[in-house]
Amino acid sequence: MILAIIATLATPIEGANNNYAWIFGGIIVGSIAGGISARRIQMTAMPQMVSIFNGLGGACAVVLAMVELVNMSNPSPGGIGIAILTLFIGGVAFTGSMLAFAKLQGLVWDSTITLPKHNIINIALLIATVVVGVLLYLQGAELSIGLLLIFMGMTLIYGFSFVAPIGGADMPVVISLLNSFTGLSAAAAGLLYDNQIMLVGGILVGASGTILTVLMCDAMNRSLINVLIGGFGGGGASAAKGDGDQVAKEVTLNDAAIQLYYSQSVMIVPGYGLAVAQAQKVCKEVDDLLEANGVDVKYAIHPVAGRMPGHMNVLLAEADVPYPKLLDLEDANSALPNTDIVIVVGANDVVNPAALDDPGSPIYGMPVLNVWEAKHVIVLKRSMSPGYAGIQNPLFFHDKNKMLFGDAKDSLGKIVSELKNL
Repeated sequence: MILAIIATLATPIEGANNNYAWIFGGIIVGSIAGGISARRIQMTAMPQMVSIFNGLGGACAVVLAMVELVNMSNPSPGGIGIAILTLFIGGVAFTGSMLAFAKLQGLVWDSTITLPKHNIINIALLIATVVVGVLLYLQGAELSIGLLLIFMGMTLIYGFSFVAPIGGADMPVVISLLNSFTGLSAAAAGLLYDNQIMLVGGILVGASGTILTVLMCDAMNRSLINVLIGGFGGGGASAAKGDGDQVAKEVTLNDAAIQLYYSQSVMIVPGYGLAVAQAQKVCKEVDDLLEANGVDVKYAIHPVAGRMPGHMNVLLAEADVPYPKLLDLEDANSALPNTDIVIVVGANDVVNPAALDDPGSPIYGMPVLNVWEAKHVIVLKRSMSPGYAGIQNPLFFHDKNKMLFGDAKDSLGKIVSELKNL
């Protein structure tokens, strides 16, 4: 990107003011803000930062398109169409990403914000926005500033409304999709300015984001349309209620440490709770102690664990966990029947058996990690509260499962102490 900026600045443009003070001023301010943000951000807030950066990319596309539409002289029909498309995609990416950030940061009262018949409202709003965009296009060089502002406002509102009903459990898919939108808006801006570097960069981001979105949808056994209109993650009547006589069994720290120490194979299932507790390094310490005792330790990574694509991979890489120890969904499920103990650290929805046997559950049909097929399961959680999808997990009451309540970092730290004493 630095080379692209230098190459662009070095290219003479006829009639340009070449106001380098504004250009380099923006680069310096942006670099300082981005550098400080990246250094200070906690791993738990990484999805929020990704959402903000996605949104700012969309906002840039909106500004570029607005300036171009207002200042076009003798515009071609293709140029006007590209500018309108850039404005639309960028606007949706901007407000959609900002709402995704608010949901992830807990700034909204619920993971889903819906109105009655919200899907119909979204379709109607999209059609109305497209109609206004067509009217704007037909005006050509004589476009109305008022109509342009109305169109911009409608794209921003649609971006917000588009993300509003999507539940928390689908947030990794949404972030990936919004990332692809930002790339597409950058590619459209590259067409707008006849800038091949912007075009190629935008296509790379848009294509990779789209491919990742499709892969995650496949891993959840759901279509993208189902994710966008299904409201998955908002809870369900069948899965939200548990039987009143169900009792979860607990395990002591000493018993947990003894079981782990004398096992032959252990599989760790990380989830967002691991990130919240910042327990990845303590988890790696448990791993090292068990490996030193001849225990085979692996990690089961669900494609949508955490709050963004690859969240668990990044988290464990920070703790220097070797990549070959990380098993994907299919490999992990193949290994689970031969595993002595599974430790679930902060994961919930990705180990929920309701996905397989409860047709009334919102996550029914989604492939999950079949941890109950192992000989024993220990779940580390603060409480019995449901996960981000807002549904109860029958695993907590399974015969093979025992709960270890408390902060994950604290619990794992105490397990480390117990292991050292054995």
